[in-house]
Amino acid sequence: MNIRIKKIHESAVIPEYATEHAAGMDLSACLDAPMTLGPGERAIVPTGLALAVPAGYEAQVRGRSGMAIKHGVLPANGVGTIDADYRGELGVILLNTSNEPFVVEHGMRVAQLVIARHETAEWSVVGELDKTARGAGGFGSTGA
Repeated sequence: MNIRIKKIHESAVIPEYATEHAAGMDLSACLDAPMTLGPGERAIVPTGLALAVPAGYEAQVRGRSGMAIKHGVLPANGVGTIDADYRGELGVILLNTSNEPFVVEHGMRVAQLVIARHETAEWSVVGELDKTARGAGGFGSTGA
């Protein structure tokens, strides 16, 4: 699959797969100066890139496990979605959950980008849903 990518800033880093079977590519910060996230703070970290994702696909912005375990820094919105019709700069909303300041520097890998196919749903409003063994059992209802 070929996806068009635009460097908004000359120093932006084009994402690449690190290994042959990697699902995600690292997204890097594109900053003029280091950015400090204090404990509990969140900020949008620019990447200097824009994409043209094909219709029927999305680009998912996901956290990096190393940043989460080593520094307590993760995407504030869990997984971000870049829709096929968005053409603005990619930004990563980072949240510092630790008790220490965290410094983001230019070129630092701050998230992963995964390209995924998706379906477009159509709703059928009905009076009743089909019965299942689980029924309406919610949070924690299927396990100990």
